[in-house]
Amino acid sequence: MTAERRAFITGITGQDGSYLAEFLLRKGYEVHGMVRRSSTFNTARIDHLYQDPHLPNTRLFLHYGDLSDSQVLANLILTIKPNEIYNLGAQSHVKVSFENPMYTLDVTGNAILRVLEPVRLLAREQEVRVYQASSSEMFGRVVETPQTETTPFRPRSPYACAKVYAFYQAVNYREAYGQFVSNGILFNHESPRRGETFVTRKITRAATRIKLGLQQKLYLGNIDAHRDWGFAGDYVEAMWKMLQVEKADDYVVATNETHSIREFLELAFGQLDLDWQDFVEIDQRYYRPAEVDLLQGDFSKAERELGWRPQTPFAELVRLMVESDLELAEQEKHQQLTRNAAKS
Repeated sequence: MTAERRAFITGITGQDGSYLAEFLLRKGYEVHGMVRRSSTFNTARIDHLYQDPHLPNTRLFLHYGDLSDSQVLANLILTIKPNEIYNLGAQSHVKVSFENPMYTLDVTGNAILRVLEPVRLLAREQEVRVYQASSSEMFGRVVETPQTETTPFRPRSPYACAKVYAFYQAVNYREAYGQFVSNGILFNHESPRRGETFVTRKITRAATRIKLGLQQKLYLGNIDAHRDWGFAGDYVEAMWKMLQVEKADDYVVATNETHSIREFLELAFGQLDLDWQDFVEIDQRYYRPAEVDLLQGDFSKAERELGWRPQTPFAELVRLMVESDLELAEQEKHQQLTRNAAKS
C-alpha cells in the first residue's frame, strides 16, 4: 500500500474507528477522522496512536464535525479528498434507540446521504470508495439461520430500522450513480475497547470489579439471547478488504458461531474463579421492547471473495476483555486505597 492513500473515518473515536485507524496507519495511509466537539475529550481509544513509535502518527488528523451536519461533512470530504471513506459513526446502542428514535434515525440512517452526496461531486475529480457500516441487527426476527447476504431483513428496533434505511441508500447510490459503496453487515464484534454500556463489556467490567470487591451485583436483562461474537480488531480488516476489490458489494462479517449471554457470563466469571449465578440478577428494565433472540452469520462470501476469515475464537475474545478490565479494576482499587489512606 502506497503512502498516497488517504482515508476519512467517521466514528474514529469509537471501538471500530480506533482499530481501523491503527490498521490503516500501519498500511501507510494518511488517516483523517471526524470527532464531535464536547466539553471533555473523548479520544481515549486513539490517544495511544500518537505514542506508538511503530505508527506514523504524523499522518493522523482529527477534524471537528457531526453526522447531523450536512455542510460540515461536505466541507470535510471535499477538502480532504479521501480515496476511501469509512462511515462508522452512529448512535449504535439498540436500547437507547428506543428512547431516542428520531436522533437515531438521523445520525444512523440519514448520515450516509450526507456522505454520499459530496462523494458524488468529488467523483468528478477522483474515485472515492465508501464503506457503510451495516449491522446484523437488521435481520431482527430472523427467517433463517445462519443469516447471509440474501436473508431478508426484519428489523426490531429504531436502530435496526435506521441501518436498513442506510443499507438501501448505499445500494441505491451504487446502482444509480455507479458509486463504489460497499455494505459490511457486521455481526456483534467486541474488544477491550467496547463501550461499557454494551452487554459484553458490562459483564467483563462488573466481573473484575466484583473480584476485587469494588462491586456487589450485576443487573442484566435477557441472558438467553444468542449472538455471533467476534473480535473488532479482526473485523476492521474485512472493512478494508471490501474497498480493495474490483467491484463494490455487500458482505456478512461474522464467525459462523452463536453463543448466549449466559455462556459469556460463565466464561468471564469463570476466568476469575467466580460463579456468575452468585452475583447476577435479572432486571426487567434491561429488556428491549422487542427482543432479538438469535443471530448467527455466514461469512463464506467474505472468505471466498475477500480472502477474509475471523482469527480470534470466542473464548480468547472473552479472555482478552477480562484481562484488560482486570487491569482497570486493579488501578481503580489502588486509587481507592490511596484516597482512603490520604483521609486517615
